[in-house]
Amino acid sequence: MKIVLLALTLFGVHVGYCQQAKPPKIQWSAYAEVYFSGPLQRAAPPEKPSFIYNHARNNELNLNLAYVKASYVLPRFRANVGLMAGNYAQNNLSAEPSWARAIWEANVGMKLFKEKQIWIDVGVLPSHIGFESAVSADCWTLTRSLLAENSPYVETGVKIGYTSKNQQWYIAGLYLNGWQKIRSPFSIQRPAFGTQINYKPTGKLTLNYSNFIGVNQQLGIASTRHFHNVYAQYQLNPKWGFIAGVDVGSDKFSATQYGTWHTAAFLVQHKLTPKINIAGRYEYYHDPKQVMIFSGTPNGFSTQGFSSNVDVAVNPQFKMRLEGRLLRQRETLGNQPRNSPSITTNLTFTW
Repeated sequence: MKIVLLALTLFGVHVGYCQQAKPPKIQWSAYAEVYFSGPLQRAAPPEKPSFIYNHARNNELNLNLAYVKASYVLPRFRANVGLMAGNYAQNNLSAEPSWARAIWEANVGMKLFKEKQIWIDVGVLPSHIGFESAVSADCWTLTRSLLAENSPYVETGVKIGYTSKNQQWYIAGLYLNGWQKIRSPFSIQRPAFGTQINYKPTGKLTLNYSNFIGVNQQLGIASTRHFHNVYAQYQLNPKWGFIAGVDVGSDKFSATQYGTWHTAAFLVQHKLTPKINIAGRYEYYHDPKQVMIFSGTPNGFSTQGFSSNVDVAVNPQFKMRLEGRLLRQRETLGNQPRNSPSITTNLTFTW
C-alpha cells in the first residue's frame, strides 16, 4: 500500500521560564502544538493508520500535544511533574487508565555521591530508547519516524544513571513496569529491565545503545520481549548533521511461537540560515509476523518511506514547519514483498 503524507507545521510553541541569571528552584516550561490534517483522497477515514500516534486525526483542527511542567532542582535533588493533553496522550497511552493518560512526567531523583554524577530517578520518566521524543519542536522532522512511533516514549520505574567526569560517557540501568507502561498490568507481576550506553567521543559524534528485556502484554497475550536500539548522530559542521538508527526486536510467546521485527531510519539536516533548516528522512519497517503493527493481511507488514521538511524559527518560542512524507507499504508474500494496490494521500496543516 502506498501512503503519501504531506505535512505543514506552522508552529510548535516551546516556552521556558527558567532562563534567568539566577534561576528559581521551581522552573516552569510549557509546549503546545495544534494541527489540521486534510486527506487528499475523498473517502479517507477520520483516523490515520494505527501505527501513527502523532498528528493522527483527519479533517479537523486538533491538538497534537500540549503540556505544562514544573521542575524543582537542587544540587543533589530534583523532581519533575507535568500534565499533558492532545492526540498523542490519547493514542500513545490508550491502554492506560484515564487518570494516567494526563501524565507527562512524574519523577524524583537524588544524587548519590557529592563528587560523582550518579543519580537515581524514580517515577514516570522519558524513554531511554531512541533519538526522537514526542515534542516535535525538539526533533529534526515534523513527524516521528515509524522507529520512534513503535517504541516507548515513556516508561515507569527506577533508573540509575552515571555520567563520567569528562561528560563523554552516560550509562544507565533501569527496572521497569513494562514496555511503555505507567501502571503495570495486573496479570504481569514480573518486571522488565533496560540499559542505555551513550558515548560522545567528540563534540560532533554521539553513539548510543539502548535495550529492553522483559515480559510484555499485548491484546491480552503475554510474551517475553527482547529489543535493541542503536543510533549514531554526527554533526559534520555547524550546517550539516546526520542521524542513523536501527531497531531489532523479538517477542517469544511460547517455546515454538515467536516473531521478530526490524526497522531503520536515516536523517540529514542542513541549516540554510540561523533561522531556516531543511531535513530529509528515509525509513524502513519490516514486521512479517505483525508483532508490532497489524496490517490486516496474512502476509505481514513491510513499509519504506521518505520525508522532507523546511523549518522556520520565527523566534526562540515560535517555529513554522512544512513536511512532505511518502510511505510505501508492501505486503510480504513468503520472503518476497509485493506491492499493494491501495493508495492513501494526506495533507497535514499544523501550527
